[in-house]
Amino acid sequence: MKRTRASGAISLIALTLMVSPFAIADDSSWYIGGNVGQSKAKIDDPRITNSLLVSGFSTTNITDDNRDTGYKLFAGHRFNNYFAVEGGYFNLGNFGFTSTTAPAGSLHGNVQIQGENLDLVGTLPITEKFSAIARVGFIYADARDSFTGSGLVHVLNANPSKSEANYKAGLGLQYAVNDSVGLRLEAERYRINDGIGNQGDIDLISVGLVYRFGAKKPAPTPAPAPRAAEPVPVVIASAPPEPAVVIPPPAPKRVTFTADSLFGFDKSTVKPEGKAALNKLAAELKGTKYSTITVTGHTDRIGTHAYNMKLSTRRAEAVKAYLVGSTAIPAAKITAKGTDGTDPITKPGECVGTKATKKLIACLQPDRRVEVDVSGTK
Repeated sequence: MKRTRASGAISLIALTLMVSPFAIADDSSWYIGGNVGQSKAKIDDPRITNSLLVSGFSTTNITDDNRDTGYKLFAGHRFNNYFAVEGGYFNLGNFGFTSTTAPAGSLHGNVQIQGENLDLVGTLPITEKFSAIARVGFIYADARDSFTGSGLVHVLNANPSKSEANYKAGLGLQYAVNDSVGLRLEAERYRINDGIGNQGDIDLISVGLVYRFGAKKPAPTPAPAPRAAEPVPVVIASAPPEPAVVIPPPAPKRVTFTADSLFGFDKSTVKPEGKAALNKLAAELKGTKYSTITVTGHTDRIGTHAYNMKLSTRRAEAVKAYLVGSTAIPAAKITAKGTDGTDPITKPGECVGTKATKKLIACLQPDRRVEVDVSGTK
């Protein structure tokens, strides 16, 4: 019932704005559109750890799944060249975590976020085609949580949910392909309250398409009147200037470590011999200029998707932590992620079989690795 009243309030506000005297200016128009992109949530790991601690469990490891694909659909009314109002539906995706506990057990949580919005959008023309856009708006978000426990961890309320009004804001760029079609690149932040009392932000970076109805087409330009022929001036060519020397940016650098050289079998703790290899890389990074560093953990194709993602992510995080501790590189400059064997080095048909035999494990050894990509090295 609350959600129905809120949706009706959004529609009433939008209708009131659109039929006001200001909204019937000569340059007003209707439009529709949609965006799709990557959403990212901030998962409150310390709060999860404290909640488990109150119940008598200590957390030994937390793995977050804080990225997903988000999208939005909207309709808008443009009052003039500078202001418009938009209303629509958004779906920010699913986010979750898995916490391993002691005594033995685990807690897995997942939340799905969707809702409606009503935004005031400001547009600032930069060139004839490009414009900067900024928005601030009202949202009514529906957060649906689900929790499952294993081992000694028991969940009392497995499916809490929360529907609540909040706010959003964003910035972006818009490019006018023609009078009717435009492209958008946007970065938005949604303030969300989930089903268990957490207040947090979810960011959505997306690209989209806008279609305007009834866009005015420019009047055709009359053809110029014929002119009498003019004498052609004689031009004496001068020597062309020497071309400017363009210094290409430094090439990115990739360092690959075999998983066996860094970790024990099925482990994510760096071995002593692995630390020696990472120390060499850390020494090289201290004398370089870089913009970003990405650490990617890879597994082979043996095992389940969930298991491989957890192992490869833990290994990537372990290498990141070691590099941060061995250099002056800020942790924010290094991104760690895992994959589940979808990017193998071995060729199709090279390693035959699905059962984890010693022969197959040895054949797939090149696929088990950690790659460190450094951008902007010099």
